[in-house]
Amino acid sequence: MFENLTEKLNQTFRKLTNKGVLSESNIAASLKEVKLALLEADVNYRVVNAFLKSVKTRALGAEVMKSLSPGQQFIKIVNDELIQMMGSENHGLNQVNNQVTVVLMVGLQGSGKTTTAAKLANKLKKEGKKVYLASADVYRPAAIEQLRVLAAELNVDCFDSQVDMKPADIALMAQKEAETKLANYLILDTAGRLQIDDVLMAELEEIKTKISIHEILFVADAMTGQDAVNVAKTFHDKLDITGFILTKMDGDARGGAALSIRAITGQPVKFVGIGEKIKDLEPFYPDRIASRILGMGDMVGLIEKAQEHFDEAKAEKLEERIRKNTFTLSDFQDQLKQIRKMGSLSDILGMIPGMGNKIPSGANIDEGALVKIDAIISSMTQKERDKPSIINGSRKQRISKGSGSRVSDINRLLKQFVQMNKMMKKFSTMGSDKKSMRALQNMMGQGGGQGMF
Repeated sequence: MFENLTEKLNQTFRKLTNKGVLSESNIAASLKEVKLALLEADVNYRVVNAFLKSVKTRALGAEVMKSLSPGQQFIKIVNDELIQMMGSENHGLNQVNNQVTVVLMVGLQGSGKTTTAAKLANKLKKEGKKVYLASADVYRPAAIEQLRVLAAELNVDCFDSQVDMKPADIALMAQKEAETKLANYLILDTAGRLQIDDVLMAELEEIKTKISIHEILFVADAMTGQDAVNVAKTFHDKLDITGFILTKMDGDARGGAALSIRAITGQPVKFVGIGEKIKDLEPFYPDRIASRILGMGDMVGLIEKAQEHFDEAKAEKLEERIRKNTFTLSDFQDQLKQIRKMGSLSDILGMIPGMGNKIPSGANIDEGALVKIDAIISSMTQKERDKPSIINGSRKQRISKGSGSRVSDINRLLKQFVQMNKMMKKFSTMGSDKKSMRALQNMMGQGGGQGMF
């Protein structure tokens, strides 16, 4: 996410690093490069101009902190303005007390509305909310069936929509059933079109007249960039959109839609889809996104992912093994499985401070590397996993055949495991010793956490 933009911006920031002061000339040169980077990221032209004007005003206003270098100061200003552009803070779903909160999902065909409706239901259910799903897409029987299947997988109730029903009638009946079932939320999926037309808008407006709607979420494919923003503006003018969900953010290296849509419509991005799995829906935090765009990572987001996906009992067991210096390849394998649950490697690396600006745009991060490592370890005997030092040439040949890998892959894994064990030993005895901390950092930089993928 945002790889292209991150790379371009960091190229600009590096040029400011050695400057003694922020002068009008070097600010102008930097702003020119920032403008090109944003336009290449498919950010709306008017949004870019407003953004640059604000950055220039602040940069020339000598808002200089003594603790920051000129380059750092410029980055801080850009960071603050990016956050402002995207809406300053996270906006959660509206919720109405003592009645069903109705969420209307709208957008063009192919944007991922149906899947996103299920993802949202899953998120709300995890938060302890009772959710009721309904499909008002009577033009595509497959859409009704898809939502029904997804609801069954989530174990949430779903209205029995039929293609001979009117969408507005479905909405009304679904609302009554949701009330009967004491649901907190009714998520209503609607039909899309390949393009905006009067029939679609009339249909959505009729639904609005039939029932009280508390949240209208426009679902947009982030990969379509400014096109998504233009369509969103049209929908907003007709329906008064309350928020946006951007899908396929994991596949958009530009990020123009995320940066433009709030500035153009005045309404916030509330969630982003970051994968195909039902769990791959995250709240949109402008400050975290800005930090990632600038290559500064998102440690809060990374910690939240880890807390969500890592088994606490296993974590405690691992900590004990590290302290006792009994960390094995089986433990390593288990940790890799936990990491795979967190998402793609590129996404995880982008959340680590300092890593985002070190991942070149278009870099081929081997997402299958973890699968390969898992296969290698699975081809070992338990004795070999517990004591890798016994793995000689003949054992490597057997493991190689069993895992479909090369002997060189096995050698690399074993070398990295040794390095990791050394790092673990340092970590277990560290405390507040600055020397030990520097040693750990050096070790990680030399390969403790790199080169594996």
